[in-house]
Amino acid sequence: MHHHRILFDKYHPGYFGKVGMRYFHRLRNNFYCPAVNVDRLWSLVPEAVTNAAAKDGATAPLIDVTQFGYFKVLGKGMLPPDRPVVVKAKLVSKIAEKKIKAAGGAVVLTA
Repeated sequence: MHHHRILFDKYHPGYFGKVGMRYFHRLRNNFYCPAVNVDRLWSLVPEAVTNAAAKDGATAPLIDVTQFGYFKVLGKGMLPPDRPVVVKAKLVSKIAEKKIKAAGGAVVLTA
């Protein structure tokens, strides 16, 4: 079953079990890291804060994504260019950070 393994892996993935490295005593909660995209950040802000930020262009609301169950901010989508926002998260991708700063906002990383 040596040279036939390539086609078996191609057409029947998962047939041969226990392939790869093992991680002994993996604690799942250490790797729990849900993500949110940049285009959904404004949907996390309450409507009253959104309206206040729209009226007064100088204030940028602080969005702590960990309060909403997210720990990572990814860079899919766009932010409105004239509405800055301050994002507080555990992890922020480089693309997301560029987009937030381009909109006039800032990124605060937490431990």
